[in-house]
Amino acid sequence: MAIITLTTDLGSKDFYQAALKGSILSILPTATIVDVTHEVPSFNISHAAFVLKNVYPYFPKGTVHLIGIDSVFSQHTKYIALKYKDHFFVGADNGIFSLLFDEKPEEIVELNIMQDLKYLHFPLVDIFVKAATQLAKGAKLQDIGVTTDNIEERMLLNPVIERDIIRGSVIYIDTFSNVITNITKELFTKIQQNRDFTLYFRKNETINQLSWHYNEVPEGEKLCLFGISNHLEIAINKGKASGLLGLHLNDIVRVEFHS
Repeated sequence: MAIITLTTDLGSKDFYQAALKGSILSILPTATIVDVTHEVPSFNISHAAFVLKNVYPYFPKGTVHLIGIDSVFSQHTKYIALKYKDHFFVGADNGIFSLLFDEKPEEIVELNIMQDLKYLHFPLVDIFVKAATQLAKGAKLQDIGVTTDNIEERMLLNPVIERDIIRGSVIYIDTFSNVITNITKELFTKIQQNRDFTLYFRKNETINQLSWHYNEVPEGEKLCLFGISNHLEIAINKGKASGLLGLHLNDIVRVEFHS
């Protein structure tokens, strides 16, 4: 079964998303197309990387993930396809892959598929679709590109550790207005060492207990937990934490550990 996922910033009100899907089905009518999201903020590769990083492991091996973020033609950006943990990814080499993976991909090729000048401004429906459908049909990476070792590097802002303190920041706000930070469960556990903690954010807002699920506190009460992404989240049971607590992207949060 040929599965192709789509992660783009095309939105839903224009014809671009439908044109992309039509292009795929014109080449591979039997493809199963899965929308990861088309609501990535325009050109926001860190947002797209966070979403796809938390999605692709749930798909069968061999799935092709087409990424349409900041993919318009540029003489300085190459288009690549790669294999990582038996999944295939196609997209622009604009730094997104360095944010998406924790290890070096198994194989990388720079696409050498001929560009149709008719779609020069919209390579998603041309080069990207041709690459994704060929991979979905069983082609090898070397059939669609030339082997390369390098991908564009982009750095995320990492938490800062100061003895018994982790200083982190907000990196994602989901549809429910849950606030997700860049503090991972692994880092939190490593520094905590079974000690009590206090999470500080905004002015005088604090939380000093981890929850296992969102309904563990009364409705309207704030909580923190490690959600499906394994990142520390700040939420409100049945409420919109981002708006009610005044938390936004890049805001600073601080965790202090104490005996």
